[in-house]
Amino acid sequence: MTPHTLKHLAVAIGLSGVLLLSGCHKKVAAPPPPPPPPPPAKAAAPTATIKVSPDVILQGQSATLSWSTTDATEATIGDLGTVAASGSQDVSPASSTTYTLTAKGPGGSVQASTRITVNQPPPPPPAPPALTDEELFAKYIQDAYFDFDKSNLRPDASAAVSQDAEFLKQHTNMKILIEGHCDDRGSEEYNIALGESRAEAMKNALTLAGVDGSRIRVVSLGKEKPFCTDDNENCWQQNRRDHVVLDR
Repeated sequence: MTPHTLKHLAVAIGLSGVLLLSGCHKKVAAPPPPPPPPPPAKAAAPTATIKVSPDVILQGQSATLSWSTTDATEATIGDLGTVAASGSQDVSPASSTTYTLTAKGPGGSVQASTRITVNQPPPPPPAPPALTDEELFAKYIQDAYFDFDKSNLRPDASAAVSQDAEFLKQHTNMKILIEGHCDDRGSEEYNIALGESRAEAMKNALTLAGVDGSRIRVVSLGKEKPFCTDDNENCWQQNRRDHVVLDR
């Protein structure tokens, strides 16, 4: 072989050796990619509830507003502004009102509403008609009663006179006439004198209680105008009295 041929043969042998050595090594697989990270947890949506009790009131009355929320970072109620997440508050609206609760948080926002109805109070009842002087007099003035053949005031008669005096001091425009009456036993002259004594006794008690004596007249009717005509003690007692009338 010529030197040139030997050179080519050596190159061929070398290349064959390289190819043979390369074929003896196995190919290594690439590692799998890492799994993606899990998605972030979704924030819970907030909840909101609100109620008012009672839900119907009269103007000027109050009611209690109650509310609660969950998963909220901010809670507001209409004109009340920011409120606690849960709570209650007295309200007294002047007219019917809807209260809306808004709850906000990372998971969103939600609203809830409640309504209170405000009614006008009923009109006050009409004032009763004013009593006339005669009606007032008949309602509050009392007669004074006496024991048989007596002209001094008994305890019950003194109590009646005290009430009469208070009424007359409050109604200074009124004048009175005290009629002294007796039962039908005894003479006419005797009973006229007894009736006068009884009328004077009541007048004196009224003036001592503060009633101006110039507003008081007295007259004795004795047994002339009885209130009862039966012949028994119950009837006689009704006739032994000072009868007070409005003097015009």
